[in-house]
Amino acid sequence: MSGQQPLYRIQFMNNGKNYQLYVREIVQSALFGFIEIADFVFDSQTTVLVDPSEEKLKSEFAGVTRSYIPMHAVIRVDAVTERGSARISELGDNVAVFPYLPGKKP
Repeated sequence: MSGQQPLYRIQFMNNGKNYQLYVREIVQSALFGFIEIADFVFDSQTTVLVDPSEEKLKSEFAGVTRSYIPMHAVIRVDAVTERGSARISELGDNVAVFPYLPGKKP
């Protein structure tokens, strides 16, 4: 087993958007129905290009040491070997917010 800490990519829904973050720690929270994420991993300022979506995430999570995400908002959690870009994107038409009520428009 390697000496590196595990790296996780988590995708979750928040305010009608798809958030994709990279974290080093993800555990079931003591708060019922939530997962706890910590040790956020963002791109270091070594590149010339600046990703506005990642900068927005950096400012949104500035000063946050732990975040509690409702389990029903989590779309996917992956253990990854390399960090990609953290981003916020629009939810597609194939993702429904719980509870789904067919025929009823939000």
